[in-house]
Amino acid sequence: MAEEPAGVAGFEALTPDAVMDAAERAAGRRASGICRPLTSYINRVYEVGMEDGAPLIAKFYRPGRWSRAALQNEHDFLLELAADEIPVVAPLADVSGVTLHDEAGICFALFPRMGGRPCDEPAREEWQQIGRLIGRIHQVGARKTASARITIHPRQSARTHLDFLRDSRVIPREVEGRYLDAAQHLLDRIAPLFDGVAVQRLHGDLHRMNLLWRPGEGFHAIDFDDMANGPAVQDMWMLLPDRLPSARFEFDLLLEGYETFAEYDDAQTRLIEPLRALRYLHYAAWCARQKADAGRTLLHPEWGTADFWRRELTDLQRQAQDIEDLAI
Repeated sequence: MAEEPAGVAGFEALTPDAVMDAAERAAGRRASGICRPLTSYINRVYEVGMEDGAPLIAKFYRPGRWSRAALQNEHDFLLELAADEIPVVAPLADVSGVTLHDEAGICFALFPRMGGRPCDEPAREEWQQIGRLIGRIHQVGARKTASARITIHPRQSARTHLDFLRDSRVIPREVEGRYLDAAQHLLDRIAPLFDGVAVQRLHGDLHRMNLLWRPGEGFHAIDFDDMANGPAVQDMWMLLPDRLPSARFEFDLLLEGYETFAEYDDAQTRLIEPLRALRYLHYAAWCARQKADAGRTLLHPEWGTADFWRRELTDLQRQAQDIEDLAI
């Protein structure tokens, strides 16, 4: 099942008492009365104090974003990674082994609280360490695909995003035709590049803010919300400080670490700029879904104006030209 269109957020029932009651039932422990909301763009996340130990993190997933099966794919992947002692933050299971719970029709999960700091500019050995971490994640990810998750591909995930932008009519009429035509032309151009490329379970959104540094432990990969199936290089290119010609040194260090645990197909390197193009569409559709979510928006006030979409169109056209210039 693919990503579902956003619906009404439906978080109104999540009062502090409801959050603590849900956490108590799932954990089989008593809450201390402390319930602190934490920053989250899409979901609702709370730190819940417990009477007999460390606080827990309760994460309530926004209704309509992912199916229950897709959320279970994420949990199963995290549990597999944790079982292989890969540094991730896996959901906590109850006495029956269940990690995905319900409160007022909202799926939620409990996680251990984990401190640390986001990844800064990595040093040479840290690039290699990050590469080893990704290689270990992909070693597990390659064992199967996630049947209820999207596949990052011009004919699959990008097609869904473009259809949503067209059907939602969020693009002003004076820009709509040119934007949709440019996006379709770009997808048609790059789609053959993905033919025959192996796909597997991935983090899917691995940028530096989703790497947590813990002293004495190294890097942890966090926030698997956008877990997907896709080419391995998807989990590498967003970490780079610049486009590949200017970031070859860092990319080679990543690969050096990565290939300690997983094989890398050099042919995937040509997908970096096409994947960047898919990211533009992903972002545009993500914003459109937030706007459609019962008016709830964390978007810039200029989002959705004709000028905004003209800039998006320019970015797509420039990216298409960059791909042509590279003779990919």
